[in-house]
Amino acid sequence: MVGSSPQTLVMKFGGTSVGTPEAITQTAQIIQRQRALTPRLIVVTSALSGVTDLLLNSAAAAARGDSNTYNQAVQTLRNKHEAALKALIPDRARQEEIRGAITLLILDFANLCQAIGVLGEATPRALDAVASLGERMAVRLLAGVLENMNVSAQYVEATRLIVTDDNFQSANPDIPATQMATRAVLNTLLDQGVVPVVTGFAGATRSGVTTTLGRGGSDYTAALIGATLPADEVWIWTDVDGVMTADPRIVPGATTIEELTYREVSELAYAGAKVLHPKTIRPVIEAGIGLRVLNTFNPDCPGTRLVSELPVADQHIVKSVTAIRGQSLVTLEGRGMLGVPGVAARTFAAIAATGTSITLISQASSEQAICLAVPVNTAEVLVSALQNEFYREIQRKDIDRVWATGEVVIVTVVGEGMRSTPGVAGKVFSALGEKRVNVIAIAQGSSEVSISFVINAEDIRTAVQTLHDLVIKEGAR
Repeated sequence: MVGSSPQTLVMKFGGTSVGTPEAITQTAQIIQRQRALTPRLIVVTSALSGVTDLLLNSAAAAARGDSNTYNQAVQTLRNKHEAALKALIPDRARQEEIRGAITLLILDFANLCQAIGVLGEATPRALDAVASLGERMAVRLLAGVLENMNVSAQYVEATRLIVTDDNFQSANPDIPATQMATRAVLNTLLDQGVVPVVTGFAGATRSGVTTTLGRGGSDYTAALIGATLPADEVWIWTDVDGVMTADPRIVPGATTIEELTYREVSELAYAGAKVLHPKTIRPVIEAGIGLRVLNTFNPDCPGTRLVSELPVADQHIVKSVTAIRGQSLVTLEGRGMLGVPGVAARTFAAIAATGTSITLISQASSEQAICLAVPVNTAEVLVSALQNEFYREIQRKDIDRVWATGEVVIVTVVGEGMRSTPGVAGKVFSALGEKRVNVIAIAQGSSEVSISFVINAEDIRTAVQTLHDLVIKEGAR
């Protein structure tokens, strides 16, 4: 366990931390031990592993008129939660109480799917109501397990705490209203020595309609509670030993990074690392609260501490290397583009109209080509959209062609120390050149905290391992 003992602490546990009865036991033991050290402790939990996907896939199937999928899901939900109940809560009366509460939520799920099936449409509002059910089941179960271990706990629906707008599926919190609600509800419980177990991911409008916070929602819930309560620290418990120097599936020798700045972790998250979503950490940054990423299954590991700034002497030049697979590079090129205003604006507008997110942008200073990295399964649609947008220019030969590569990979090296160290890009590309890895396109933001480049998919292991060796070498300086 982490040595420090904050007076007020928010701990968030991800789906794998409550994925099996054994994992829930481990999570409950972590909470029990920390409760002895921290007088004011708040727990935020995700749904049991796999439950949210099951709920949303069932709702989508119901919209297509498929009732079998959600009927099977009802049984799966019952079995999954029943197995945890029987394994973790021997007290029959408490077991029956929790079982009844979860059964009612499963019935709500079945009724929602039935209504979606009748309408033939799953609206964003309906999907939020469905998606939030997984966390609502999980808090009842986890609070019951803690009570069984003699930890005074009470589940709390985040719809009572997180006040949002009505932008369903990716709602935006109203911070002043959230602060008022969070303090009113949680401080009452904390003053009584109770551990609130809060649903992650969800919130509600001022009128009480359930919303969800989008990607990274449960982490975001923890950050919002930590910032508005306020807490001394927020700890995110997951299934890895913090933020790694590389994906250990590619680089077996990858190690945990002890400290990262918020800028670095934001770049890593955007660049494909399995870390906090950038919006998650914004409330924590603004509130000046400590943040740490820890491993539920290795609680003695100190994990990664996230800070606003690091002393220059402590800044490794390169800290981590990440890779985003499954990309394609779409290129718009032509000599007639040179000096013509509006080409980039029209390019991005055409892509936005398809609903596609651009992962990386690279443009030559000559303005004769714009390269865009996008998910490989969207490349054909984007090429067609750009050909339609620039039909006249293609006919006049102002634009020579619009084309897409096969699958490529975006590799990114990240490190705060890159900003003050000359020659980092030279070292990166020299190392790749020595291994005969061809770089197709390059992009670097003005923050200079990261360099991203595109390579052929078959070179991913060579590139990441080579650059990881550079991480270790530069970190040892």
